[in-house]
Amino acid sequence: MTSGPDLSIIVPTFNEKDNVLVLVERLRTALAGVAWEAIFVDDNSPDGTAWLLREMAARDSRIRCLRRVGRRGLSGACIEGMLAASAPVVAVMDADLQHDEALLPAMLESIGKGADLVVGTRYAGGGDASAGFTAFRQGASHLATALARRLLHVTVSDPMSGFFMIRRQIVEDVAVKLSAQGFKILLDILASAPKGLKIVELPFSFRERTAGESKLDSLVAFDYLGLLAAKSFGDWFSVRFAMFVLVGASGLVVHLIALQSLLGTRQVGFYYAQTAATYVAMVWNFFVNNQLTYRDRRLHGRAALQGLLIFCAVCSVGALANVGVARWIFFSNRTSAWAAGTAGALMGAVFNYAASSALTWRKT
Repeated sequence: MTSGPDLSIIVPTFNEKDNVLVLVERLRTALAGVAWEAIFVDDNSPDGTAWLLREMAARDSRIRCLRRVGRRGLSGACIEGMLAASAPVVAVMDADLQHDEALLPAMLESIGKGADLVVGTRYAGGGDASAGFTAFRQGASHLATALARRLLHVTVSDPMSGFFMIRRQIVEDVAVKLSAQGFKILLDILASAPKGLKIVELPFSFRERTAGESKLDSLVAFDYLGLLAAKSFGDWFSVRFAMFVLVGASGLVVHLIALQSLLGTRQVGFYYAQTAATYVAMVWNFFVNNQLTYRDRRLHGRAALQGLLIFCAVCSVGALANVGVARWIFFSNRTSAWAAGTAGALMGAVFNYAASSALTWRKT
């Protein structure tokens, strides 16, 4: 009988075949003398990342690979990896070599001295993000950090960091509150964990990616805002629902632009322009939701066309529910038009979300 590892390192991967071999070699060097395991959680990478990891695991029992099929997302991968860990302490880091593995022993030492959570920070105490971020992404990161600190009252300097270490029991305790969607698992943990955690921040220099490409895109902003909304309201609704509503809000903007454009031609009456703009917004909402809100159930090809038709049918019924509820509240309770309209819109959103989840993007 041998004792288990003292540290489990969770590494989510998608198309990181060119990086994982280098990362493992660096972990072996950095963690000499430490009993560790590395759990790579791969989202069925088409480049063969999982197969390479299995070959590595056959030669080194400290390497494990969890291959996820039909599930996508960095946060979900991190949660599954942490819950599958053997060690009492887990670390999360990216596979793209931008995080400094040499910091892991110091992080583990801080845990040994009583810390519950150790955050690798790019923004305090000598940390640096300039090499790994473009100026635009660095500005976006600072804005996202400011929003998180103001809305969720987190105190760490870098709540958006993807490089941290935590006692596994804390993750076990808050797992049911964590969202499997999105990219900011540390922020989710900070917002979900009980107050009073002993947190230590250690600076590191965020390195430039040398292989592969970033998995982040402009739609991640919706994802992040959805997480902020869900956590700000105490998890009364899911992050997926929050993102569905945010996408719907963007669809309203698309609707108004389309309506104005059609009316501007002076050849289309309001009724036809309004109808056309409504379906333009529905198409927009479908494709954005397909890319973001339901990325783990994303539809392709023929299934996407079928899904679009079902989504438009669902939203048409949702519009009737919206109007019906608003009309009933307005006339039966004599409330203001604003209150009745808000209630109707909420009813329509809930119906569209429930029906879309069950019919358009149903689990297979």
